[in-house]
Amino acid sequence: MYAAERQQWLLNRTREAGRLDVAVTAEELDVSAETIRRDLDALERQGLLRRVHGGAIPADLLGFEPGISARDSVAAQEKERIAKAALEELDGATTVLLDAGTTTARLAALLPTDRELTVVTNALPIASMLAARPNITLLMLGGRVRGTTMATVDEWALDVLGDLTADVAFLGTNGFSAERGLTTPDRAEAAAKKAMLGAARRAVVLADSAKHGADQFVRFGRLDQVDALITDTGLTPDTAAALSAAGPRVVRA
Repeated sequence: MYAAERQQWLLNRTREAGRLDVAVTAEELDVSAETIRRDLDALERQGLLRRVHGGAIPADLLGFEPGISARDSVAAQEKERIAKAALEELDGATTVLLDAGTTTARLAALLPTDRELTVVTNALPIASMLAARPNITLLMLGGRVRGTTMATVDEWALDVLGDLTADVAFLGTNGFSAERGLTTPDRAEAAAKKAMLGAARRAVVLADSAKHGADQFVRFGRLDQVDALITDTGLTPDTAAALSAAGPRVVRA
């Protein structure tokens, strides 16, 4: 069993049972306890579960959501490949919506410098990154700032998005699956993401493969509302085909 497969198995087992014991699981999978601990640590950094003494419990039992500094170091190489692949989805667009997130921030850093773009974002880190770019007209959505993700949310952001039509929106997600679509832990942030989906002619979701099956508290979109889902090769071809059948073109970067 590959590490990604084992971690998905651990995540599913934790959610099914409500708790996972390191020693018992190591014996069941015939691996060392240290291997299981490393896997659980990796899943906690992604906000998918919470470590407790001797094992782990589902993250949503504690309302746990990691901050952007913790999430940025997780799956860094995969996020970089996803961001580079996402550049192909610009496809002549001149108006772009950029959702808050560590993968969308990597895309922001790669935006072309040889063409004029209007970028609308609710992410303070992305706005700070793009503010001095001479070829970019930057529009920052207002609203309450969530300290966890540094994203603006609530009515001030939603009111503006309701009046926009952008060429393409690039969105992040905390979880995706054929069954539950696109999900995130926070209701206010889900509302902002849903508004971005509705404000764009094309929607592209950027999500590393560890987020597959990691369904969160609030659904903000269906897969058939998405034109492309860009992930990494940790997602199996069979799973990619099943997701594609639900709506989006799936790219494994």
